[in-house]
Amino acid sequence: MTIQKRLQNREFVVLAEMNTPKGVDISRFMTDARRIKGRVDGVVVPDMDNGVMRMSAMAGGVLVQQQGIEALINVYGRDRNRMALQGDLLAAHVLGIQNLIVVQGEDMANSDHRDAMPVDDLDELGLLSAIQSLKSGKDMAGFDLDGNPDFFVGCHIAPFVNDEGLENELLLAKEKIASGARFVVAPPVFDLTHFESFLQRAACLNAPIIPTVFLIKSVAVARYISTNEPGAHISEEMIRRIRKASDREMEGVRIAGETIAALKKLAQGVLIQTMGWEHRLSAILDAAGI
Repeated sequence: MTIQKRLQNREFVVLAEMNTPKGVDISRFMTDARRIKGRVDGVVVPDMDNGVMRMSAMAGGVLVQQQGIEALINVYGRDRNRMALQGDLLAAHVLGIQNLIVVQGEDMANSDHRDAMPVDDLDELGLLSAIQSLKSGKDMAGFDLDGNPDFFVGCHIAPFVNDEGLENELLLAKEKIASGARFVVAPPVFDLTHFESFLQRAACLNAPIIPTVFLIKSVAVARYISTNEPGAHISEEMIRRIRKASDREMEGVRIAGETIAALKKLAQGVLIQTMGWEHRLSAILDAAGI
């Protein structure tokens, strides 16, 4: 059953994020994909996250689908103008990729190509509108397409710090849904009580909510998130738990698994994000009982 049908049937979906290699050696990428085949419903392939040059998300998506795993690719306007975006979307459809997540491209401040010039011809709403136009059989200039693509499209809610930030994100998410998004990927969950409160507020979207589960790799990572992303709500208790563990990496895996298991009762899915530690995905799924 496809991800689209599972979400429409209100079934729980498990997605795993996998970054493409920075180069052409796909052996690790393929090995990591094979490890989770049959255990996840889909693999999300980012497109040069954090401004780090990598193999394109489209290539990664095709490789994932060749393994019999449904792929979702991130698309955004930072690196391409509207012509290139439309051309890539048509190519994605022809290559068998029909799941898209429209995201806001990250700032180039942490990029490994800081001299690269951002394009930003289309924002998220503009890109969603372009996708709807292609689906209806016309490009953004109004010309008819020779065969129109079909896509299942999601969007993101950005991390927020306070109620005002959440309200702004919900208003923007409503616009994204009105523009064609059919599911929403929520920020990482570190506090289930806080997430339940968010979920109540987000019910107004009338769309499946898929929270992110982020693998905390170390005490330093937990402390960094706690200090620099206050909206994440990482507790001192969680930080102490990792610090006291005999195997801190494995403790992070256990915490991720426990979070996924709890979210099965609350949300309509999860997106597991390991940021380069895709080899740990199987262990996280084991810890979650999946």
